[in-house]
Amino acid sequence: MYADVIIDITHEKLDKIFQYRVPKELEGTLETGMEVVVPFGKGDHERHGYIVGFSDTCDCEESRIKDVKGPAEGSVAIESRLVQLASWMKEHYGGTMIQALRTVLPVKRQEREKEQRNLQLLLPREAAEKQRDTYLRKSQKARARLLSALLETADGVLPWEQVSREQKVPLSVARALEAQGVAELVSSQVYRNPVGEKEKEETPIVLTGEQEAALRTFREDYRQGKRGTYLLWGVTGSGKTEVYMAMIQEAVARGRQAIVLIPEIALTYQTVRRFQNRFGNRVSIMNSRLSAGERYDQMMRAKRGELDVMIGPRSALFTPFPALGLIVIDEEHETAYKSGQVPRYHARETAEHRAALEGASLVLGSATPSLEAFSRCREGQYRLLALQNRIDGRTLPRVETVDMRRELKEGNRSIFSRSLREQMEESLAKGEQVMLFLNRRGYAGFLSCRSCGYVVKCPHCDVSLSLHRDGKMRCHYCGYETAKPKQCPSCGSPHIGGFRAGTQQIEELVRREFPEAGVLRMDMDTTRNKGGHEKILAAFARGEAQILVGTQMIVKGHDFPGVTLVGILAADMSLYADDYRAAERTFQLLTQAAGRAGRGRKEGRVVIQTYTPDHYSIRAAAAQDYLAFYREEMEYRELMGYPPAAHLLAVLAASRDEALLEKGMYYLKQIALRIAKKNGLQVIGPATPAVGKVRDTYRKVLYLKQEDYACLTEAKNRMEEYIELNRGYQDIWIQFDFDPVTGL
Repeated sequence: MYADVIIDITHEKLDKIFQYRVPKELEGTLETGMEVVVPFGKGDHERHGYIVGFSDTCDCEESRIKDVKGPAEGSVAIESRLVQLASWMKEHYGGTMIQALRTVLPVKRQEREKEQRNLQLLLPREAAEKQRDTYLRKSQKARARLLSALLETADGVLPWEQVSREQKVPLSVARALEAQGVAELVSSQVYRNPVGEKEKEETPIVLTGEQEAALRTFREDYRQGKRGTYLLWGVTGSGKTEVYMAMIQEAVARGRQAIVLIPEIALTYQTVRRFQNRFGNRVSIMNSRLSAGERYDQMMRAKRGELDVMIGPRSALFTPFPALGLIVIDEEHETAYKSGQVPRYHARETAEHRAALEGASLVLGSATPSLEAFSRCREGQYRLLALQNRIDGRTLPRVETVDMRRELKEGNRSIFSRSLREQMEESLAKGEQVMLFLNRRGYAGFLSCRSCGYVVKCPHCDVSLSLHRDGKMRCHYCGYETAKPKQCPSCGSPHIGGFRAGTQQIEELVRREFPEAGVLRMDMDTTRNKGGHEKILAAFARGEAQILVGTQMIVKGHDFPGVTLVGILAADMSLYADDYRAAERTFQLLTQAAGRAGRGRKEGRVVIQTYTPDHYSIRAAAAQDYLAFYREEMEYRELMGYPPAAHLLAVLAASRDEALLEKGMYYLKQIALRIAKKNGLQVIGPATPAVGKVRDTYRKVLYLKQEDYACLTEAKNRMEEYIELNRGYQDIWIQFDFDPVTGL
């Protein structure tokens, strides 16, 4: 028998399969996905690699084949279906096979199992009481005290760590009881549980007519063995989570497991509590904030079928369930589902492929679906399930758009409009809660006029120009540049510049102007430590503060019934980022932020502060009208040839040698141009991205556009082959990013 092995070295020239002989003593002990030790290279140095398959025939001369030395110590095997998924990711997104294998392996090494020791009484009760009296007569007080503690329990069992601490007895006392046959120390494995124990609550969930209709469609398909992709499109507060749980219950009832992806770790706290109420202790989480031991234990619990539901951000997609039946991606429109590391995979597409491999269904949920997901519904690839009303007859919040240009003309230079300030005072007087969302996406990018709202844009790419330290404004798609204007080119106003306030300044201003109100701030700084998200959200949920100030992490899926007012500061910040998706981001952020208001019994109110109130994304967000936004945005994408109307491949390159980088990108562009002659590929750049130099490393990006994704894959493959054959690329770092979701 021969094993096909990928060597664990991230290098393009080694991104191929090497064959090794399986010695007879190892036959039956090795499996696909296992990490093994093999001899490699001229000196037969020991290297680690992953088995990706087996064969009965040798592909080269038998004398050249070397033996597998054995499994790597402490390694964790990758499930065979995840190896197949890694192979697809490598082909679909670029990079090496070993990079893809590392991505799908949620835990890299075995961790020491956590043990719990219990002291267990061995004697019958009457005999134990006599033995205690004997200890007391002999003045063996520690033994008597320990035995008394055991007699006070109902089952004669005590956790050793607890009893030794409380009774202040050393281990030698327990050993003495063992030697006399009085008691016994028994060790057992316990899992490190990051979510704690909670029994499920047997409270019936009553679904609305819309929820029931969505569930019925899914349930009928599932029971008939139909496995497809569904888009659950529901307005904020329409009860999508209840539908997810009912769908998961359907899968669990058939012995299958489910993965629930959430875009932010900040959402874990509320999500887990809701799922634990429904599924009890068969729910866990997987994320980067867990310790290595916690992550290992959750993976092993999943692998052994001891969990029904795994919740977590993007990496939880690779949970090794034995019988995966359903994948749910909540807030599927979020950019967090796109990896920034090689392979730059998108969780939506990767989940779709994993579901196909596993025979599972995929459910995407959002109040503001990505254009990709909604267009696939229109094309019949996904099935649309709609929830157009909030539960319990609650109404959507009343939205007011404030033109900050008018506020400036009328003498208000504060970051708070007069309307927002008045409504904050009113809400606080009533004991209600307020959320202030600072839209900081695109923070350091564009220039806009505070008097008329004009934004300096690229005349060729219809994205905003970014201001650089040298005073030049540049387009990061095509390289166009111009000087920074001193006055607004549209109205001549001197009030042209960038937005300078951050969440900390907003918090200080709120504390100064509303000294009686408790204020919490939630951003990257305040949530850096483990448990930071949970502490802030739990404190706000308990009513310990009336005002929560934060960035986009506060507007994603949280449910606070006490919030009646949401203020959106600087709504334009994301609108003019140097990104063709800027209008989509803005609509989604504003709609999601507005959806945090009025989720309890009281009516919700939203104030959107903007310098461009007539922009279609802001008008549609204020009206909570997704279809109106979708129609206008798709016209723009079709006109400009951007996804999902066409596909876009960004070729990212970096090198410490600027001249070498320029030369390397020139030749990659020539390859793209040769392909373009055959199939109409559009080639743009190379250009300098938003940050052109990091730690003395220069960066460039080349864009390729084409309606056919396969054409871009061919271009990627041709470039990878060229890179592998040319030594000059050894000092150039290359990444491929298909349909990028953020500005580069």
